[in-house]
Amino acid sequence: MKQYKGYLIDLDGTMYKGSDEIDGAKQFIDYLNEHNIPHLFVTNNSTKVPSDVVKKLAGFGIEAKPEEVITSALATAGYIKKENPKASIYVIGEGGIRTALLDAGLTLIDDTHVDYVVVGLDTKVDYDKFAQATLGVRNGAKFISTNQDISIPNERGLLPGNGSITSVVTVSTQVQPTFIGKPQPIIMDMAMEIMKLPKDEVAMVGDLYETDIMSGINAGIDTIHVQTGVTSKEELAQKETQPTYTFKDLNEVLNELEG
Repeated sequence: MKQYKGYLIDLDGTMYKGSDEIDGAKQFIDYLNEHNIPHLFVTNNSTKVPSDVVKKLAGFGIEAKPEEVITSALATAGYIKKENPKASIYVIGEGGIRTALLDAGLTLIDDTHVDYVVVGLDTKVDYDKFAQATLGVRNGAKFISTNQDISIPNERGLLPGNGSITSVVTVSTQVQPTFIGKPQPIIMDMAMEIMKLPKDEVAMVGDLYETDIMSGINAGIDTIHVQTGVTSKEELAQKETQPTYTFKDLNEVLNELEG
């Protein structure tokens, strides 16, 4: 395997699975830290702020810094601020997306007449929230979704992801949202801008073909698939466009780097 100068790394299904540790994740990040190899954790999870992600990684013995974490929430806030820094927003979502939007100086209001409707993962979503979002979009708000993941890996199994939640508003309004997270270019452009490395020197590492691997392919960088999350080796074999590499886990990736 090629030695890259920088890595973009997924979290759920790659570093951990819910509250379960994934073998090889800590060792891989330790190697990158010891060799001062730049890396960013790029996650579609919009429920957490970077410090939350760092704390969770620390629970698995994985050392990271908040500035090494890019969430779909941060990318969403950056996208909207660039378009309309004075935007009013109705949001479905948890702390991560709300904090990111507020930190960007944007205004969150509980109203059906807003500039944007933003949908992020919300484990306590209810009918009223869907109704508010639907009315907002019908009233002309621009419809944004933090990511299109239909499922998320968890120690319990595959649970409904933000794409599933978003689909309720999409079906009701017949309006397709602008997706921010992987595999769309918005979050990857943000990551590459921070990385400041040529595309041929950076690889995307992840478990889910439709988001992680396709995000790398769409961004024009090499991809490293690990078989520790959603997409199995057998499922991967059916895909028309293959990742640059596929490995059982990050232990195998580390063996390649050390070998």
